[in-house]
Amino acid sequence: MTAIIAFLALFFAAVFGVCCLLLAAFIGSLLYMVMLHHRLKWEGLEHEEGLLRTPLPPDSELPHVVVQIPSFNEGPVLRRGIEAAANLDWPRDKLHIQVLDDSTDETAELARTVVAELRDRGFDIVALQRTDRSGFKGGALHEAMQQTPYDYFAIFDVDYVPPADFLRRCMRVFVAEPKTAFVQARFDFLNPHENALTEMQMVTLDAHLGIEQATRYWAGHPLPFNGTCGIWQRAAVEAGGGWKGDTVTEDLDLTYRGWVKGWRAVFLTSVAVPGELPADTKTWLRQQQRWQDGFRHVSMRMFPVILRSRDMSLAAKGAALLHLCMSLNQPVLLVGVVCGVLAGLLAPTLVPLLLAVFFVTLVWVLVCATTFLRAGHNFIRDGEMRPLRFAIVLLRFVGGQAATVARSLFVHLRKAIAPPKPIVFDRTPKRGS
Repeated sequence: MTAIIAFLALFFAAVFGVCCLLLAAFIGSLLYMVMLHHRLKWEGLEHEEGLLRTPLPPDSELPHVVVQIPSFNEGPVLRRGIEAAANLDWPRDKLHIQVLDDSTDETAELARTVVAELRDRGFDIVALQRTDRSGFKGGALHEAMQQTPYDYFAIFDVDYVPPADFLRRCMRVFVAEPKTAFVQARFDFLNPHENALTEMQMVTLDAHLGIEQATRYWAGHPLPFNGTCGIWQRAAVEAGGGWKGDTVTEDLDLTYRGWVKGWRAVFLTSVAVPGELPADTKTWLRQQQRWQDGFRHVSMRMFPVILRSRDMSLAAKGAALLHLCMSLNQPVLLVGVVCGVLAGLLAPTLVPLLLAVFFVTLVWVLVCATTFLRAGHNFIRDGEMRPLRFAIVLLRFVGGQAATVARSLFVHLRKAIAPPKPIVFDRTPKRGS
């Protein structure tokens, strides 16, 4: 019996060590992205400036653009989002607005009212209201695309407020590089300083967009669509198999399906679209859980597709797999914590070694995360947040990640006990403040 216990303790300790090594590698990839960002930044920004200097053809020759605004029970922000789309600077006869409203509350009537008002003012706008939410946002986008013959689709979640010159700037990319799948603009925020939670989200999203997304584009790595504030070309959507609703991250799913077909995207750091950040912890945690679940779902689906592809170089496969492996952070962490605790309970003499390995991994993770977040803040906000305030935001980030992991553990335990449930798109509610 003693030999069995010793074997199990060593086994769990070994699994714990492997998990710590994997976490160090995953988080270390963020440090690699920071170094790659600094190496490619000036050339990348110069290329972006060149794209945005590309002259547009005369208004009579501009393409038709369909603005799609998905909505579900979001009355407080609906009018603001639709009117922002109507204010876009584009020839009136070539601007078409689709409000994709799956609402089951009073938002549905509000959508019809706002659409009627704008139609009376001469806008080509329609409310496409479904009787069910089949496919959720992906299903709504797919069905709406079948209702129009045009080739360019600007997508804005209803809580985002695009500037009037958004189309005039972003459509230049398609003139310069006609084979672009989509153009992704950078998020900005309407309420970044509302509280500590929104400040933390500002810092983390700036790092994601300014370091990860920008560097992926500059380096030729897969560039995921962020679900909003972008323009898709119909040919790229169709090449990827169209929008699908069998995952809650339909944006990442279509990105990779199109990417393996050879379609590439453009990220613009200098075009910013402000939107509203969730200001309460419960809403934010639900959003994080949905993103994590969807990321893992798409990763598991695309791993074999990428590995089997004969049209991709080894470097391209490596970049894609490195990105998709980031979805394993939470499962690896959960397995590592459980195995570490079990190893310590079975063999108390291993506790000092386990704690030392955990401490080294924790320090490495904090160093990489801090460097990554600060680099993103410096790039996007020019370091406007003082070091002491940034340290407080960093502590909020650590607490937020701990809460996310705890929620993830609870959700996975519940799934293991209860029968599986169908995929549900849990929309992040916004207040319109």
